[in-house]
Parts: sequence; structure tokens; C-alpha cells
Amino acid sequence: MLIIPAIDLQGGEAVRLVQGDYGKKTVYNSDPVDVALNFEKIGAKYLHVVDLDGAKSGDTTNLETIRKIRTAINIPMQLGGGIRNAEIVKMYLDMGINRVILGTVAVNNPDFVKEMVATHGAKKIVVGVDVRNETVATAGWLADSSVNYLDFIKTLESYGVEYLVVTDISRDGTLTSPNWDMYEKIQGINVVVSGGVAKEEHILQAKKHYGVIVGKAFYEGKVDLQKCLMQT
Repeated sequence: MLIIPAIDLQGGEAVRLVQGDYGKKTVYNSDPVDVALNFEKIGAKYLHVVDLDGAKSGDTTNLETIRKIRTAINIPMQLGGGIRNAEIVKMYLDMGINRVILGTVAVNNPDFVKEMVATHGAKKIVVGVDVRNETVATAGWLADSSVNYLDFIKTLESYGVEYLVVTDISRDGTLTSPNWDMYEKIQGINVVVSGGVAKEEHILQAKKHYGVIVGKAFYEGKVDLQKCLMQT
């Protein structure tokens, strides 16, 4: 299992939201590069970065910050937020991003996911499945689709997708617990648990899955991330 620390970018800063609410923001560090270097230093094997501005607008607002992070660290990095056309996918992959995460575009245009998997390979294309009330949310979680998340995942599997980041929006940033019942319903595909991790026991509980994202629990000092990384 991969323990994947997260950096959420807004206005070039490392922040966290609560349940995706842009009005409930905490700034944890004005230098995300420093945060990324620290994650690498304490033993992280992978980094998860989200461009919150991009997720909301569809623009590459934090491009230069992302470029600086990628240049500074040696560990692999996955990136999501605002990646909605082939040109942006290629740009980030050419920059050295190891995996790009498709979200809104995957819901609005599933055939695009199929095309990207065929073009770049399933190891480089991840889909973010952001769940609210069992349907998939889009546009930085500001809009809701009528697409059931399990039906959506079946479609993605048929298109050759191998990796998912699955988030229960109601748990994200709440320091409660991941929605284990939701994850139990997802079988046969590599799932990264996201949203609600509050303590080290939650990280251990995620071991049956491909990976787990740790964000606010680290920033708020709820978990000893270095210890957890050393145990995996």
C-alpha cells in the first residue's frame, strides 16, 4: 500500500478545504515546494497534488508552482485539478508528472478517458471519483452529476482504467473516518482511499487497498506520518 501525502494548491499556497468548500480554507504553508521536500525527506514514496483553482476554473492557474514542485523532488507525483483536454494532459506528462488525474472531464466525456488511456497508457491516467450522496461531483465538487459512482467505475474499467482516487466528499477534511462501506463496494481495480483519514489506525485499515491519501491529519498533527511511512 502507498501512503500518499497531499498538497492542495490555491493561489500558490498549500491549503486544505473542508468538504470541498472554498469558503472553509486553511492555509498551512505559503511555500508548497518546501512542503513537498519535507514529505520526500520523511520517506514518502509518492506525492499527491491538487490544483484547487484549476479544478474550479479549468485553467492551469498553479502551473508554475506545480513545475517548481516537480523540479524540486525526485519521488513520483500525481496531479489533479483542471486537467480537461489532451494538450494539458500531454503538457503535464512531458513536465515529468507521473500520473494525471482526470475528474470533471471523465464524467462529462468518458470517451476522452478511453482516448487518454489508449494514448498514454493506464499507468499514467488516473480518474478521480468524487462522491456525494452516491453520485459523482464535478467542477471542483461545486456541481453534481446524476451519475452513480459504481456505474461510473464500471464504465471506467471497461475503458481500461486501472487506478482510481475515490473520495467521499462529506468526509474530506473532516478528520472523522474514511467511508469504509463505500470502498467495500468497489472491487477489481486499484483504489486510493481519500477523505476522512484522522488517525494512524485509519492508515493501517486502508492496507487492503492500493493506497491512501493523507492530508489534513498530517497538517493538524493527528498522525506521525514518518512513522507510518517507515512501517510500510
